[in-house]
Amino acid sequence: MKRGMHAIDEELRYFEKWVAISIIIGIISGLGAVIFHIAIELSIEFFLGNIAGYIPPRPGSDSVTFVLPQNNLLLILPPVIGGLLSGFLVFKFAPEAEGHGTDAAIEAFHYKEGAVRSRVPLIKLIASAITIGSGGSAGKEGPVAQIGSGFGSLLAEKLKLSPKDRRIALAIGVGSGIGAIFKAPFGGAIFASEVLYIMDFEPEVIPPAFIASLISYIIMGLYSGWSHVFWAPSLTNIAGEIYNLPTLLLFAILGFINGIVGIIYVKTFYGVRSLFRRLEGVPDILKPAIGGLFTGIIGVFFPYILESSYGWLQMLINGNFEYIPIYVLILLPFLKILATSLSISSGGSGGVFAPALVIGGSIGALVWHIAKIIMPGYNIPVGVYVIIGMMAFFGGIGKVPIATILMVGEMTGEYQLFAPSLIATTISYLITGKNSIYISQIFSRIESPAHGGSKIGLLRTIYDRLKERDSYLLKKLKARDLMVAPLAKVHCKDRVSKIVEILRKYPFRIYPVVDEKDRFMGFIRVEDIPLGEPRALEMEIMFLPMLRGFCVTEEETLETILEKMIENELDKVAVVDREYKLLGIITAKEILKNLTRYLVK
Repeated sequence: MKRGMHAIDEELRYFEKWVAISIIIGIISGLGAVIFHIAIELSIEFFLGNIAGYIPPRPGSDSVTFVLPQNNLLLILPPVIGGLLSGFLVFKFAPEAEGHGTDAAIEAFHYKEGAVRSRVPLIKLIASAITIGSGGSAGKEGPVAQIGSGFGSLLAEKLKLSPKDRRIALAIGVGSGIGAIFKAPFGGAIFASEVLYIMDFEPEVIPPAFIASLISYIIMGLYSGWSHVFWAPSLTNIAGEIYNLPTLLLFAILGFINGIVGIIYVKTFYGVRSLFRRLEGVPDILKPAIGGLFTGIIGVFFPYILESSYGWLQMLINGNFEYIPIYVLILLPFLKILATSLSISSGGSGGVFAPALVIGGSIGALVWHIAKIIMPGYNIPVGVYVIIGMMAFFGGIGKVPIATILMVGEMTGEYQLFAPSLIATTISYLITGKNSIYISQIFSRIESPAHGGSKIGLLRTIYDRLKERDSYLLKKLKARDLMVAPLAKVHCKDRVSKIVEILRKYPFRIYPVVDEKDRFMGFIRVEDIPLGEPRALEMEIMFLPMLRGFCVTEEETLETILEKMIENELDKVAVVDREYKLLGIITAKEILKNLTRYLVK
C-alpha cells in the first residue's frame, strides 16, 4: 500500500514540475518560431527579391505563382552574401551554431548534460534566416530545434534542475520548436523523443513535450492561421483504391529508391563537410561563402534548389508539371542533395528536413510518372506519391519513421496515407540501416551516457563477446562469486537527514533501500534527494523517487545477470535470499573485475 502511495506521490510531483516548465518552454519556442518565420520571409524578400529579382513559389495553395529573375546570373550573389554574413556570425560568436542544428541538440543531450550556451539560439536564428533567405538549400527544422533546445537548457539552468532534467527540458524545446514551425504538434513531440536514437525513444520526454508542442503550435497558429503548411487535394473518393496490389507494390519500390538515395544524401552531406574541413589556408568564416558560391552557380541553371524549395514541392503535390518536366524530376533529388551539402556542410546554418522532403517528394512524383507509363489509365493522384515519398525519405535518413509520418500528415492534412506510408517508410528505414543524417544519434538508451548507458553498452558488448568466445564463463560465474557486501544501505523509514551522515562516510551516487525487515525495495540516487531543502530533511526515504531495482539470487549465473541488466537498462542488481533480504550488490565494476581475473589466468 505504501509503495502504491509512493508511486502516486512520485507521479504527482513529476506532473506538477513539468507542466509549468513545459508551458514556459512552449511559449518561448512558439514566439521564437514566429520570429524565425518572419525573419526568413524578410530575408527572402531582401536577398532573393531585391538583389536577384527572384520571388520563389510558396506552399499552401492549389495555385502557385513565382517570378524568375530577368538575369539568372544575379542568383549567384545572394548565396555568397548570405554565406559571408552567416559565416561571420557563427564562427565569430557561436561556432556550435554551424550545420543543421538538430544534431548539435542531440549531442548536447547525450554528451553535455543538456547544456547549451545561452547565445546559441539567437545566433542560430539570425544565421539560419540569412542562409535560407539568401537562397541556401536548407530548412527550418534544425534552427528551431536548436533555438527551442537552447531555451529549454537555459531555463533548466536558471531553475537549477539536475542534469537529467536539463536533458529533458532540452528535448522538450526541440519538440515544441518543431511542432510550431511545421504546425505539427503531435509529430513534433514524438520527434523530440525519437530523434535522439537510431532505434529507441526517450519516454520521459513525451508527456511534457506534448504540452509544450501544443502551446507553441497555438502561438504559431494565432499568428499565421491554422491551415496546413502544404495544400493537398482530398482523397475521399479514391481512398480505397490506394490499397490495391499494384499501388502497394509501387509504394514498396518508392521506399526502396528512397532508401538508396537516402544513403547517397548522407554520404554526400558528410563527404562535403569533410572536404571543407580539410581546406587549409581558408578561414572557417569564409567557407560558407564558398559553399554559397557553388550553390548560386547551380541555382543559375536550376533555381528549383534555392532556399527550402517548398513552393516547387507544392507544385508536385498539385500535379502542376508545366514548369517541372520529367528531366527536372530526375535531376532535382541529386542537385538538391549537392546544394544542401554545399549550403550547410560548408559551415552554413540551416536544417536538413526541408531538403529531405523535397528530395523524397520529387522521387515520389517520378515513380508516379513511371506508374502512368506502365498503366495509362492509372487514376491515383500524384500527390499521394509525393507525400508518401516525403514521409519515406526523411523517415529513413533521420531514423524517425513514426515522427515523420505524423509530421508530414499534419503538414499536409493527408491522414489517410498513414497506413500505406508504412510500407515505403519501413523499407526506406531498413535500406538506410545505420546511415543517419544525425551522426550524434545513439543506437538506444542503454548506450547513452545520459542513462549511464556507457556502462550498459559495455556490458552488452562483453555479453556478446563472451557468447562467441568464452561462453563457459557465462555459466560458471554465479552471483555469489560476483557480489560485494553493501557498505551503505538506507532504511525506507529513515529520514533524509540520515543520508547526509551516510554520504560523509560513503560518498556513493546510488544506495540500496531496504524495509524494516531488511528486504530490498530499490535504489535511491543522490540527485533525487532534496538535500538543499531544510523541510525535506525530515521526510522519510520511502516518499522519495526510487529506482526500480532488479533482484537475483546467489545461484543465478552471469548469463542471467547480464541479460537482466541489459534488458532492464540497469548497471547494478541486488542479490537477495528467498525472503528478499539484501545479501549483496553486483555492479558493472564487479563484473569487469571478476572477468579480468578469469581471462588473465
